[in-house]
Amino acid sequence: MSTPNIWQHTMTEARETIEKFLASEELLTNCNKFGEALINTYKANGNVFSCGNGGSHCDAMHFAEELTGRYRDNRKPMGALALGDPSHVTCVSNDYGFDHIFSRQLEALGRKGDSLVALSTSGNSPNVIKAVESAKKAGITTIGLLGKSGGKLKDMVDIPIIVPANTSDRVQEIHIKLIHTVIEVVERHFFPENYK
Repeated sequence: MSTPNIWQHTMTEARETIEKFLASEELLTNCNKFGEALINTYKANGNVFSCGNGGSHCDAMHFAEELTGRYRDNRKPMGALALGDPSHVTCVSNDYGFDHIFSRQLEALGRKGDSLVALSTSGNSPNVIKAVESAKKAGITTIGLLGKSGGKLKDMVDIPIIVPANTSDRVQEIHIKLIHTVIEVVERHFFPENYK
C-alpha cells in the first residue's frame, strides 16, 4: 500500500467510526447523560476527576486542563483534576502496587457528588477499575469512555460510552471528540456568553 493510500484509508476508517457512533441512539443518549452529569456536579460545587493509562492518561490530562484553563473563551475556571501526578504514582505504586495509583488519590480527594471520567480503550485496565470501585463507594458519578467490547468497565460505570472500534487509535480519536464536545456542553450551560 502506497503512502497516499494509507492516508486515505486511515481518514476513511475514522469517518466510518464517527458514522457508526452517530447511528447509535444509545450512545447519543449516554453522551447527553455525560453532559448532564458534569453540569449537575458543577451545580453542586463538585469537581470532575479523570484517569487513564498511556494515551488515555494524556486525554485525561487534556480534559482537565480544558476545564481549569479555558476552552473557547475566558471564563471562571472549573474544578477538574487528572489523577496520577508522578510523585503520587511512584509513591503509591511502590508501596501498594500500580493498580492502586488512581483509587488512592480519588479516595483522598473525591467527595459525594463529584464525577469521575474513566478512560480505557479496552475497558479492562485494573487501575481504572479500582478507581471506579472507589468512586462508587464514595457516591461519585462514573462515566466510562471505552472502546472495543467495553470490557469489565461497561457494567461498572453509571454511564458507559463505548466507541464502536477495535483499535486503540480509532477509539482514542473519538474519545478526544467526546471530551471536547462535553466541555462545550458544560460551557454553553454555565457561560452562554462565550457562544454568541
